[in-house]
Amino acid sequence: MTTALCCSCLWLGLATSVVDLRAQSTQIHEKEAVDPIRTAMDRATRYLISKQREDGGITDRQYDTTMTSLAIMAMASTGITPESLDDSGQASRRALDFVLRSDRQDQQGYFGNRDGSRMYGHGITTLMLTEMLGMGADAEQDHRIYERCQKAIDLILSAQQQNKPSKYQGGWRYTPNSNDADLSVSVWQLMALRSAKNDGLDVPAEAISIAVDYLKRSYTARIDNRGLPLEDTGGFSYLPDRRSPTFAMTAAGLLAMQVCGQYESPLVSGAAGWLEQHPPKWNERFFFYGTYYYAQGMHQRGGQQAESARRIVSELLLDRQQPDGSWVAPGGEEAGAGKVYTTSMAMLSLSVGYHYLPIYQR
Repeated sequence: MTTALCCSCLWLGLATSVVDLRAQSTQIHEKEAVDPIRTAMDRATRYLISKQREDGGITDRQYDTTMTSLAIMAMASTGITPESLDDSGQASRRALDFVLRSDRQDQQGYFGNRDGSRMYGHGITTLMLTEMLGMGADAEQDHRIYERCQKAIDLILSAQQQNKPSKYQGGWRYTPNSNDADLSVSVWQLMALRSAKNDGLDVPAEAISIAVDYLKRSYTARIDNRGLPLEDTGGFSYLPDRRSPTFAMTAAGLLAMQVCGQYESPLVSGAAGWLEQHPPKWNERFFFYGTYYYAQGMHQRGGQQAESARRIVSELLLDRQQPDGSWVAPGGEEAGAGKVYTTSMAMLSLSVGYHYLPIYQR
């Protein structure tokens, strides 16, 4: 009787444990199933893939190399890479093959000519390739990524060294031979350089250093003779030596300083404080561009600033996703860029917590 009772108790305990484990597993799957960000990412991924052409490019407007590069990064930010064996992974592989075609990059290593995207597109495409290095579908694709990367990086370095007035030194603008600079173009080149350096590609430390000096000249708060800001908060401006911060440029400057290792800089804390006072709004000029930088930069701040930014970005974007999985710009210049652009930027904004892309890891 005692033995039978003990066996019954043991069986009951095991059965209860199995029920508990099944309940926990069900709860986990239910949580995953109703995770609004994951659901939004899956729908957005399906939208991007629906825009893939027979040649592998992903675009609905112009700048096909650049838009394809953004789409590749957006999918990679959710864990989809060319080495994945499912349909999404195969779409990523085909998209990467399109960007790696020999006619996408000229003899000087420039990606901005063929699709008309100039240095904006060159920086974006170079950043994508440096982020995807080592994530290719196979050794052959990885070898092509490496070859394209180093040529593209060499062009960025050459463009930085053009003869420019002192206030523009260290930055970039629309063409490889521009003799001025602006923050918007410069941030893409700088992130590409930093990502390439992380990959072990040939990027002189001096190139990062003088680029950071350029960023500092774009900070809008007054700086004392020790290089310290005289105000607790301040933003970044489109052109150096201005006192007109904007949301998009402040967010871009914040992230650029961080990826260059300036996490404890008073300019970083000042920009984060400015963004707390001026969070993104749906009708913001360059909303998707600025929100991408805002989400990534504030995430790297951590703590309450990161949590507040995550909530703001989620509230702004999730309810505005279209039935087809895309996002549509509220107006302005971004409306003409197309839905592949806005959808890719929205995905990069919402996926900050996934930690798949190395450039956004502190």
